[in-house]
Amino acid sequence: MRLGIDCQRLCTLSCGAVSGVSGVLMHLLTRQATVAPEGFNRWLVPPAAVAVHMCIGQVYAFSVFNKPLSAELGIPVSQVNTAYMLALVMLGLSAAVFGKWVERSGPRMSIVASWACFCGGLLITAAGVAWRQPWLLWGGYGVVGGIGLGLGYIAPVSTLVKWFPDRPGMATGMAIMGFGGGALVGSPLAQELMTAFAEPSATGAAAALVAMAAIYTIFMLFGAWIVRVPPAGWQPGVDAASGSMATRVKPVASVAVETAWKTPQFWLLWVVLCMNVSAGIGVLGRAADMCQDMFGVSVTIGAGFTGLLSIANMAGRFVWSSISDVIGRKAVYAIYFLLGIVLFAVLPSLQEAQARAAFVACTAILISMYGGGFATVPAYLRDLFGTEQIGAIHGRLITAWSMAAVVGPTLINGLYDRRVAAGVPKGEAYNGTFFLMCGLLAVGFVANLLIRPVAARHHLPTPPDRPATPGSAAPAAAEATKATAATCEGSDK
Repeated sequence: MRLGIDCQRLCTLSCGAVSGVSGVLMHLLTRQATVAPEGFNRWLVPPAAVAVHMCIGQVYAFSVFNKPLSAELGIPVSQVNTAYMLALVMLGLSAAVFGKWVERSGPRMSIVASWACFCGGLLITAAGVAWRQPWLLWGGYGVVGGIGLGLGYIAPVSTLVKWFPDRPGMATGMAIMGFGGGALVGSPLAQELMTAFAEPSATGAAAALVAMAAIYTIFMLFGAWIVRVPPAGWQPGVDAASGSMATRVKPVASVAVETAWKTPQFWLLWVVLCMNVSAGIGVLGRAADMCQDMFGVSVTIGAGFTGLLSIANMAGRFVWSSISDVIGRKAVYAIYFLLGIVLFAVLPSLQEAQARAAFVACTAILISMYGGGFATVPAYLRDLFGTEQIGAIHGRLITAWSMAAVVGPTLINGLYDRRVAAGVPKGEAYNGTFFLMCGLLAVGFVANLLIRPVAARHHLPTPPDRPATPGSAAPAAAEATKATAATCEGSDK
């Protein structure tokens, strides 16, 4: 009898201990637990964001697994690549669906959820390879991993915008540069791991995926551990990095996500992002083939050209977004579109003249602006809709990326195939697609010109920590509208 009572007591104590530990862990993941203490150095947040984005940016290196997975699963490369397309589509959809949850739960819980989905997707894919089940590839990497991409993409970006209201373009550029550079780490890492684990009867892809999940776990959880959110009403004071006093930032009135996505500004910016990405992603996806067909170079040189464009993509995310802090978001997007139209229009002439160096330079600039468009858009959103629900708004906006991932490659591949079928030499078949890209950029240019500050009636009430002028909320709203207009028109300070 006593033994039964002792066992029951032991079970009760064990359950209580487990419940207590899980409660502590869940509290550590909450938004309240990530509020920065007084004196916290905001420059500790960018490394956390870069660590997460460098990991999930592995999606850009997925093509390394195309042939190994095709051989292991016994399916065509086109079916393997379906997982890549699914991942990008789920990135946009999950960011849109879970955007409000990310803002409510905070960056630490969101990054941990991103880690669980992304690294879990890698493990599910590895199981699919071991068991020869293609559906685990599509469901694991494409769906589950894609959800991890969406959560991990928006959580660090929205946090950085809050920490750097004085330099939002530069801050988001640092993180999104990490996402663009994920392939520079992920591609050689995957190649080396597959070589190390390869056997006569296996490519080593399954073991490589497990190893990458373990490596990415370290860096993503590191990012989740050090990330912090600023206290309510925080403003940059003494810049710990430079020792100088930062300029106090004018308040930008916030707009609720339910209101923001019903405004014309949101959909105009959606078109801006979609057109910029569609033009760039179509070229980036066929870079190696394009270089070989147009100039008759070797496969090795084509691969080198692709690597160069990846570097331009990564660098553009930081450089162009930092420039936007000086000249304004609207002005920098005008440069993307106008300069992009000129460069795309020149490419056919460069192909006819076989001017390889000039062609490489022009395409590198084009892809740098493609990357810059990704990095600049969170700051553009901040200028228009404030920071209070920017993660949720950004999540819905990047559905434009999901659309562009389908539109861009479909247009450029479809037109190229039709021209080749009509008897046009492969080296010249791309020329028509370049003029099509000019048309897409022209649409984006017009949409950017039409963007105006959001009307004051859409603004959320002024938060208690930033009170309006006594007696009336109108002056605060007017001041916020003036600040938004200045940043949108190119006088961002």
